[in-house]
Amino acid sequence: MSVVKINVLQVPEGRGEVLEQRFAARAGDVETVDGFESFDLLRPTEGTDRYLVVTKWRDDEAFQAWMNSEAFGRGHGQQPPSSGEGGGHPGGEGGGHPGGEGGPPAGGPAAAASELWGFEVVTSATGQRA
Repeated sequence: MSVVKINVLQVPEGRGEVLEQRFAARAGDVETVDGFESFDLLRPTEGTDRYLVVTKWRDDEAFQAWMNSEAFGRGHGQQPPSSGEGGGHPGGEGGGHPGGEGGPPAGGPAAAASELWGFEVVTSATGQRA
């Protein structure tokens, strides 16, 4: 059964573009990871400062392996986390990943805080493509 991990990033006014650029610069990093199924970065449109980073994984073990990987640490400007640590951001303390301190472009955090939500997929549907 697939699992969905949602990283909720609180992004101060004026930092959304920086966050989006950092994710765009890392496009492709996670797509080859075993167990990865999908990724979406959702920009707020209705009066909130929270972006959602939505990833879907084969299982929680695949997600945990990604969080503990060297590739994750490099992409988030840090070393891989030790098991069970990380606070609200997968593997970090919140504060603007991806890119980490000095990451491209406009160094420093793009987010002020983050929180990780996890869900199991009970049912889903996809639209038909023409």
